[in-house]
Amino acid sequence: MATGTLVDVVMPQMGVSVSEGTITRWAKAVGETIEADETIVEISTDKVDTEVPSPASGVVRELYAGEGDTVPVNTRIAVIETGGEGGGGEAPAEAPPAAPEAAAPAPAEPAAEAAPETQPAPAAPAEGNGNGHNGDGRTFVSPVVARMVAEHGLDVSAIPGTGRGGRVTKKDVQQFIDAGGTAAPAQAPEVHDVPHFAPPPEAPAPAPPAAPAAPAVEVAALGQAGPGEELYRFNTIRKVIARHMRHSLETAAQVTTVIEVDMTGVVNLRKKWKPEYQSRYGVNLTYVPFVARATIDAIGRWPWVNAEVHGESALIKKYVNLGMAVAVDDAKGLMVPVIQHAEEKNLVGLSRSVIELADKARTKTLSPDEMSGGTFTITNPGVFGALIGTPIIPEGQVAILDVEAIVKRPVVVTDAHGNDAIAIRHMMFLCLSYDHRLVDGAYAAQFMAQVKQNLESWDENAFGL
Repeated sequence: MATGTLVDVVMPQMGVSVSEGTITRWAKAVGETIEADETIVEISTDKVDTEVPSPASGVVRELYAGEGDTVPVNTRIAVIETGGEGGGGEAPAEAPPAAPEAAAPAPAEPAAEAAPETQPAPAAPAEGNGNGHNGDGRTFVSPVVARMVAEHGLDVSAIPGTGRGGRVTKKDVQQFIDAGGTAAPAQAPEVHDVPHFAPPPEAPAPAPPAAPAAPAVEVAALGQAGPGEELYRFNTIRKVIARHMRHSLETAAQVTTVIEVDMTGVVNLRKKWKPEYQSRYGVNLTYVPFVARATIDAIGRWPWVNAEVHGESALIKKYVNLGMAVAVDDAKGLMVPVIQHAEEKNLVGLSRSVIELADKARTKTLSPDEMSGGTFTITNPGVFGALIGTPIIPEGQVAILDVEAIVKRPVVVTDAHGNDAIAIRHMMFLCLSYDHRLVDGAYAAQFMAQVKQNLESWDENAFGL
């Protein structure tokens, strides 16, 4: 029987800082036909939820991960056979760890850890019993589920499973925890690398002698809240933010420079242009596009703030892919969609891009291209009334501009004849965090002075509408 060509489906890279994705739903099962560009799987990351199209037309031959599994990017998750005459195609010689439905019972000794590309696909197990139980009483779980069960000391057999064949998924465990699920009376399941099984619960050990009540802070450290406290468990996006922020601080030599800008002219222009923007272009004109356009123009004169450090070299970008930090999930999370080639956009284009990307970020519908390639980032805590901040530089960049609140203040102004007077002006602080490995203080100050000049000298013909 003729054999077709085998085409791999891999976990896509959904943004430069995204290292893994979670499979939420397989749209096709093994043996089903699929057309090129037809959805084969839905995945979720800390950045975006999306559908992955099939790279070819053919028949689905293998699925190497189950729903609820978290898989590193560029890892094979499925194989499609193209051409040929039916089911005679052979599985690829090398495959990543199989999905829960296609894993064999664990050997007596856990296999040595190996890269996904070099691990052979185990044979399929015997038909499972509800909750993913094998005939030998062991419970099959994915790696992420095994870790969650171990971390929280849970009995996996007590968790209702909604996955295929009753298997317990990551979502099931999280819902069990959120509902106040209690820890297992026995030792937490041991986590193996290949294959991934949680041993059945053992008989409870004899109760130890009663100990004095622990302080609330110690109770919280064990995963429980004390009186008058609420325990917040990090969701995926918060874990990723924490990891990347910590790594950025450990890598870059971060310094912050602050400059004050008189925004009175911009305030007046916005007031004048806002109705026309709404009627002619259908967009709400905010202050962000003004700051963005002024910043992009300044980057053209001071390009080292738009660079990337590689060891003892720096890659200077001649284009500006502008990251715009957006608070999501009631300000408990942060996404940074990217306006590609922002230097080509005027105020109208920047306004549309800012609104569109912010909406997509909050609904988690951003595409991979809209999440990757940023060269310089603007964050805007001023919308919440903040006055001064020291933002952390995104990984892979050397600077981030913090836009603070515009407030009315009495300031000294000098007229054309050199006379000083007190006037009420709309003032704003801009804060630039930069990587001192590449950008020096004088260079950063001159860049900020250019941004200030661009904003304070803006007129109706500046940069065009």
